[in-house]
Amino acid sequence: MRLPVSPTSPRFWRSPVRGPRFTSVLGLVLLVGITVLFVTGLVSYAAYNPDLSPVNDKTPDKGILGFYLFSWPTDPHWLYRFNQGVHVTLGLTLIPVLLAKLWSVVPRLFTLPPARSLAHALERISLLLLVGGGLFEFVTGVFNVQLNYVFPGSFYPLHFYGAWVFFAAFVAHAALKTPTALRNLRQGREERNDLVSPDPLEPTVSRRGALWFVGGGSLLLFLTTVGQDFDGLRRTALLAPHGGADPGTGPNGFQINKTAAYAGIDAAETDEDAWRLVVTGRTGTVRLSRARLAQLPLHSASLPIACVEGWSTSDQWWRGVRLRDLAALVGYDDPPDVFVESLQAHGAFRKAALRANQVADPRSLLALHVNGEDLSPDHGYPARIIVPAAPGVLNTKWVARMTFGDL
Repeated sequence: MRLPVSPTSPRFWRSPVRGPRFTSVLGLVLLVGITVLFVTGLVSYAAYNPDLSPVNDKTPDKGILGFYLFSWPTDPHWLYRFNQGVHVTLGLTLIPVLLAKLWSVVPRLFTLPPARSLAHALERISLLLLVGGGLFEFVTGVFNVQLNYVFPGSFYPLHFYGAWVFFAAFVAHAALKTPTALRNLRQGREERNDLVSPDPLEPTVSRRGALWFVGGGSLLLFLTTVGQDFDGLRRTALLAPHGGADPGTGPNGFQINKTAAYAGIDAAETDEDAWRLVVTGRTGTVRLSRARLAQLPLHSASLPIACVEGWSTSDQWWRGVRLRDLAALVGYDDPPDVFVESLQAHGAFRKAALRANQVADPRSLLALHVNGEDLSPDHGYPARIIVPAAPGVLNTKWVARMTFGDL
């Protein structure tokens, strides 16, 4: 009769799948994937131009962690759509790999003594930060993608600070373990270490089969996520939000984030007789009705909407007044920055700032129409901002006031 053993005993962990080569394959996949996730995450946050205005920056007191070396460009116009699609889709796709990697090394969590030396103790602490930070980043990311805001605070600073803690531990771990992982894969025979069970069960699946199983899980998550970025595949995006399964038909029948009702927009405020756009700048303030805006030179641009949650629309045909022309109305030949305020009374990004290069782009519009029809209330009627390559939340809807000048 076999005596029971505790998790601290190597004989407790009897899976024949565990081993250094299995762990090394998963580790190298994560090395590449998590590096891409970190870079695209920083690029995504840079797209907000967080050093332009406090309303754009949701991570106060970030110090040296908040370095950004350039103003966010407007070309290519699909830049943010591509970056955020990669970030979210890859993050979900890597979940089976991450879970398999943690499963493959779980015996080491129970190794006794917990610290054999000061150096070993520091390594164990770094692993705590690595595992805890990784789980935190993936869990908060998944909840945000699902629009499930259950965090004890704002998603933006939690995910931002967590990413730096996790990636610092990840870099240290990669520096220590990557040479070993590469050596394990180059060797013809697998060396035995503490991951190999001294008393394995009879195998029911090979290690190669286990890797195919993990890969299949990742492929399934990819196929049920990537459709959020493509109109023809949108219904396959079962694990990603995309503005509802049926956004309607007609010119305004494409995905939205917040409806007018959700944002608390009163129809009386957007009535054509009541609504006025207030534009302030060097020469004073002008108030423009929608009819007056329609009499100004109108221009068109074909641009997508792309959100931080990863979903995006195809290019829509917008028509309205160029932001640079509104800046000229209040005394600016060279367009400056602009501060935009919405009729929305509460919530994040009801106010947003745009850089001068975004204002100057001829495709940047205060849109009145989309796809040949007036904007619907949910798409921002009576007027909304549309800027190439900008995150969706900076394309302010239900615009009430625009203040031009250096911010």
